[in-house]
Amino acid sequence: MYDSDAANTKPVSGNMSLQKQGYTYNQAVYIYPSHEQFNGQNTLQRILVVEDDTTLATLEAEVLAAHGYIVVIVDSGELAIATLQNYNPDLVVLDLELTGPLNGWDVLEVLRTHASIPVLFTTSSTATLRKYTRGRGETRLTLDHLPKPYPMQQLLKRVQRMLTPVSS
Repeated sequence: MYDSDAANTKPVSGNMSLQKQGYTYNQAVYIYPSHEQFNGQNTLQRILVVEDDTTLATLEAEVLAAHGYIVVIVDSGELAIATLQNYNPDLVVLDLELTGPLNGWDVLEVLRTHASIPVLFTTSSTATLRKYTRGRGETRLTLDHLPKPYPMQQLLKRVQRMLTPVSS
């Protein structure tokens, strides 16, 4: 279900400054497709992409938007947590190795204390993720891993699988 107010309450295409432990981070939040492109469509699923590589994040967003998803991009763990407070995505695509004070594990920890949104980790670190998945009772529908580098078609397949409801 599309909530038009949610799109209007999130920061869009612009820079935000975040003060944390004496550091200033200039961060951007982008929404794909633009509000005008999805206005009136109420069945699009929302994806939050947390990726500090701007080129990769933009490519992921363009591919996912071309396949009918609304995509919000943030480039840090701090901004991901702030965005999750106001934006309820259907899926989070999360870089495990974010730069800055908060990494992907920190974001996942905060996310799991408040919601059970599926998370697709993008990282080259597989052993740690497997241990976490087994120890926490996560399944491939709630937490999955896509090793970097990966083809965009593989990203799309994982996203579609994780967002497809399981029939009973």
